[in-house]
Amino acid sequence: MSTQPCNEPDCFERSDTVELLIRSGEKDLGEFTVRRSLPSRARPMLGPYIFFDHMGPARFPVGQGVAVRPHPHIGIATVTFLFEGEILHRDSLGYVQPILPGAVNLMTAGRGIVHSERTPPEQLASGAGLHGIQLWLALPAELEEADPSFVHYPAGDIPLAIARDVQVTVIIGEAYGLRSPVETASPTLYVQALFSDGGVLSLPEEYTERAVYVVDGEVSIGECSLNPGDMAVLRHGSPVSLQTKAPARVMIIGGDPHPEKRHIWWNFVSTSAGRIDRARRDWKEGRFPKVPGENEFIPLPD
Repeated sequence: MSTQPCNEPDCFERSDTVELLIRSGEKDLGEFTVRRSLPSRARPMLGPYIFFDHMGPARFPVGQGVAVRPHPHIGIATVTFLFEGEILHRDSLGYVQPILPGAVNLMTAGRGIVHSERTPPEQLASGAGLHGIQLWLALPAELEEADPSFVHYPAGDIPLAIARDVQVTVIIGEAYGLRSPVETASPTLYVQALFSDGGVLSLPEEYTERAVYVVDGEVSIGECSLNPGDMAVLRHGSPVSLQTKAPARVMIIGGDPHPEKRHIWWNFVSTSAGRIDRARRDWKEGRFPKVPGENEFIPLPD
């Protein structure tokens, strides 16, 4: 198999399958670093996805961990999926839910929700790690002001199978003969592919927009080689196969794009810039609901 590094321009000029390469940018969140692929200048959204953060891998000293204080969201659904570690989710609806590897947390903000994300006390005492992906799905325009909600799906409910020696977990959507129980507001795909010792995997073609993100390992699409932190946006309708000669972890996302433009500022997403301004004022003036039992909060950015 002949491969060529993705930073060679003519690799993508020749590609019939890759439309765009996004190299994730590192962002320091204080306790840990994330690699952010969406939104990017070249591609603000992919299908309904407007935010893609690769968290970690991080290892914390005893007594330290994730400590994300209560903060608000509007207009999105957040999807948290961990490979390692544990996060304790609390929100303004009163839910308190530990997130473990392989489980899925789907929090729909709608007209407004507040939540915190922290390392549980028992993990702090033993020295915690964290590795996973957090995504935001922009809600369809008609559901942006829906009531907020929260649903947790245990790892055992998320279907997985072996496809040509590659383990695939269908986190959201339908693929490889599997259907996820995670309900979304628009056609959406989210799959984890684990290559244990190399292999080939064909990607689903029925979704309007698709992209692959490399978490670990080196993966090739045709002559182009993708490294950890790379997201390849694929051309619509083209058959695509991933190839690797060694262990790798890849996330596959896709779905139908929304027809309306989305505005994004801090944790707020909306079709209306005015609605974001109102959310900004509401948070500054304390009109969002509180997370029961928590008095801290993240102030509005300058």
